[in-house]
Amino acid sequence: MTQEIQKTLRDSAAMRWTALLLLALAMFCSYIFMDILSPIKDLMQETRGWDSTAFGTMQGSEVFLNVFVFFLIFAGIILDKMGVRFTAVLSASVMLIGACVKWYAVSDSFIGSGLETWFNNNLNYIPVFDELGVSPFYQGMPASAKFAACGFMIFGCGCEMAGITVSRGIVKWFKGREMALAMGSEMALARLGVATCMIFSPFFARLGGEVSVSRSVAFGVVLMCIALIMTVVYFFMDQKLDAQTGEAEEKDDPFKVSDIGKILSDSGFWIVALLCVLYYSAIFPFQKYAVNMLQCNLTLTPPEADSFWASPSVTIIQYVIMLIVAVAGFASNFQKKDQLRYGLLTVSIVALITYCYMGFMRQSAESIFAVFPLLAVLITPILGSYLDHHGKAATMLVMGSLLLIGCHLTFAFVLPMFKGSAIGGIVIAYTTILVLGASFSLVPASLWPSVPKLVDAKVIGSAYALIFWIQNIGLWLFPLLIGKVLDATNPGVTDPTQFNYTAPLVMLACLGVAALLLGLLLKVVDRKKGLGLEEPNIKE
Repeated sequence: MTQEIQKTLRDSAAMRWTALLLLALAMFCSYIFMDILSPIKDLMQETRGWDSTAFGTMQGSEVFLNVFVFFLIFAGIILDKMGVRFTAVLSASVMLIGACVKWYAVSDSFIGSGLETWFNNNLNYIPVFDELGVSPFYQGMPASAKFAACGFMIFGCGCEMAGITVSRGIVKWFKGREMALAMGSEMALARLGVATCMIFSPFFARLGGEVSVSRSVAFGVVLMCIALIMTVVYFFMDQKLDAQTGEAEEKDDPFKVSDIGKILSDSGFWIVALLCVLYYSAIFPFQKYAVNMLQCNLTLTPPEADSFWASPSVTIIQYVIMLIVAVAGFASNFQKKDQLRYGLLTVSIVALITYCYMGFMRQSAESIFAVFPLLAVLITPILGSYLDHHGKAATMLVMGSLLLIGCHLTFAFVLPMFKGSAIGGIVIAYTTILVLGASFSLVPASLWPSVPKLVDAKVIGSAYALIFWIQNIGLWLFPLLIGKVLDATNPGVTDPTQFNYTAPLVMLACLGVAALLLGLLLKVVDRKKGLGLEEPNIKE
């Protein structure tokens, strides 16, 4: 019997990490599309007439159906009933459909079409939602933004479904093994999508010297096709695992509403869920405005049009260097020989310095912010491995909140002081962005592996869905709030590079303060109830 168990895919390190890679690559592609318009906010205003309110409303629409139509709850039920592999393929298919709609909305073909006329004349008032102040549309919102919001809603349903599916898939393949390391590694790879988006979205939008925002979105659509292929491959791999273990993909026990009641009655679950919404609301909405914030707070002088630093090839070179930073840094964590480990770490650091120098020479806000996930890629495996063997998940959440507060306050008050300093401002920006990325890596490595310690295995999918649903409330609200606050605190400002971002950044720092208080409360609850959040995942 023991020999049979050893032959399963899950007991092969190579196979379970291959399964993780397939899921992570799908999330990598979805992360790129999620922020595909973020680094070209200024171009959306110039070419499509999207002011900050329109931009923020469209960005917040991604999670509208998840929050107000409770799609995420249904997604959790689907996951618990139908299993990981079916839900993975379904989520990728839904994301692709939404991506195609969003692409058409910002394409030149939409301009002057009957569909544009319809969106101009309709969806200006949504009963109930308008009264509650939560409508995804408003009177005067550009038609392209409305239709793009519809596509983004569809994409958001698939993306959040994919998120809980990947978390459940990792639990399935790694429970009792290096689960925190696996979750942290998956998020590290997925977050490279943020950097990829920041570099290539403006690249495609300006390719050939002619601005076309639809090219950037088309790039994202192609990647969503790749994500669908990855999930199909995972489908067959996961199916073979179940055939080997004799496990059934469908649940033997039917889902009951009372299961949700059991989850919601747990105070530890609620603290983790609220921590999640506060922390993620201070990060993901910020990403959507970060490039524009840097454009407004840094003195950037574009290089001469005929210079190397303005050529398309420098974008490719910089991205290759970024991959060297990520791959060498990530791989250094898995080397047993000190000489090889420190050698890879040195290569990663040198490549990171080279990347930052190139970003400075390009004078490009998007390439500066693209360093956001790089330090996270380096340290996330370290944090995951530490949690697997030593624990301290709640303590890491507290540390992440402290770093988050410091970074947003630095962006709000310190960075503007260096405007006019060609070098000082960029150094402050790089340092703060890297630390912010590092703080973000503390969350997936510590928070997500803690959920199985709080709920019964039968309803893990529903538990993740509930956490994601609560998180999505913040991801819907704060992009919208940032846009409204920007317009309210910058009356009469029409130049998209002249906004004052102090008020939105202070608002995000306050979320970090609330997350810090909850993190401290979680430590107290964990100690009293013995939740095991500070204990290692791997029992010796």
